Amino acid sequence: MTAVYYTLGVLIFAFAILASIGLHELGHMIPAKAFGTKVTQYFVGFGPTVWSKQVGETEYGVKAIPLGGYVKIVGMLPPGAEGVADEVTHDAEGNTVVRVRKSNTGMFTQLITDARAAEWDTIGPEDSDRLFYKKAWWKKVIVMAAGPSVNLLIAFAIFWAVFATYGTREAVADPGQPVISSVSRCVIPFEDNRTRCRPSDPVSPAAEAGLRPGDVITSFNGTKVTGWDQLRALIRGNSDGRAVIGYRRDGKELSGTTSTTVEARPTSNTDMTLHQVGFLGVSPTTHEVVTKGGPLFTLQQMGTMTVTTVKALATLPVKVWGVAEAIAGVHPRSIDSPVSIVGGGRMAGETVSAQGFPLAEKAVFLASLIGGFNFFIGMFNFVPLLPLDGGHIAGALWEALRRGLARLRRRPDPGYVDVAKLLPIAYAVAACLLVMGVVLIVGDLVVPLHLSS
Repeated sequence: MTAVYYTLGVLIFAFAILASIGLHELGHMIPAKAFGTKVTQYFVGFGPTVWSKQVGETEYGVKAIPLGGYVKIVGMLPPGAEGVADEVTHDAEGNTVVRVRKSNTGMFTQLITDARAAEWDTIGPEDSDRLFYKKAWWKKVIVMAAGPSVNLLIAFAIFWAVFATYGTREAVADPGQPVISSVSRCVIPFEDNRTRCRPSDPVSPAAEAGLRPGDVITSFNGTKVTGWDQLRALIRGNSDGRAVIGYRRDGKELSGTTSTTVEARPTSNTDMTLHQVGFLGVSPTTHEVVTKGGPLFTLQQMGTMTVTTVKALATLPVKVWGVAEAIAGVHPRSIDSPVSIVGGGRMAGETVSAQGFPLAEKAVFLASLIGGFNFFIGMFNFVPLLPLDGGHIAGALWEALRRGLARLRRRPDPGYVDVAKLLPIAYAVAACLLVMGVVLIVGDLVVPLHLSS
């Protein structure tokens, strides 16, 4: 039965992501059609076509590899300076056909010209007023921003439902003098994907000092301790120095001596940035604080997520390199490393099939996982680099800026922004994204992260 539940979790996650991809592409297609742009294809997935149907001028379908999707909007690339006007021909019926000239010099020029040729081979004279590059800059921004905005709206709807019903749950240390809830037997690096001690792991300073669950810490190196925040600051600031710990056990005042060790630990539960700090190896007794909220609370939480995601995007190549090193066995996989859709599916399967996990919490975790993926997909696509949506948005904004400046300076209209000139960069970025995607998928298969992490 566990295997059935695991498969069910994977299928739920996969269907939700495919639906999100489909809605993302609809976000591009609907405003594109509304602005009169010609859309010839709408597909979910890549690779061989599994199913398709022609409806009007648009072919709708599904492809075999469910790792994305696309909408074919006609006229994304302008003709360019090498000139469609240099090749004006006529078909058998006498209609004028405009094509890109094939002659060029240089590898990059050839690359750009071939892309223009592939684009303009599908364009007829009747499409002249329906080309995407001819649309007003703000229409281009709306079309390209609508896709990732749909993912952010999906994330907002999911998080709103979670926050309004289940809320956020945070374990807060009990007030007053620190009462120890648990003592680590050994020192396990935070980045290690495990919870059990190994023979090679050093004994934790807390265990070495003889501390036990239920002990009340009263002093640290002669400083009276009144709460966990104060104690945490004292421990972290002690680095690997000597530590004399006063504590109360069964009404008796005792003390233990040890030396804290330096470990890489996150700043807080919400900020996973690692810093080298002093480490003792004790956990506080806590109580759960539940906070519920509506749309404004959801926006506040997503604002925090935005800051965290931007930081994650800035360090993504480094994090992926860390996954590659974990695959090679250089070091264990970091608990905060990124995961692919494969890793998300694995987590969904483990969630649904987990024993002793309340159904409500399973549903919340699964919904949050799907919402988190949508949020990241939306944010990632706003990165201002081609071939991502943000690259096209940046091109449209640059077009608006330089045309506006030309009008202010009473200079000739500089014309449309030629995104084709950035295709070499776009191909390089696409290749990097492909490599990172493959590394994450292999990592999720070879050195996966688990819920127990």
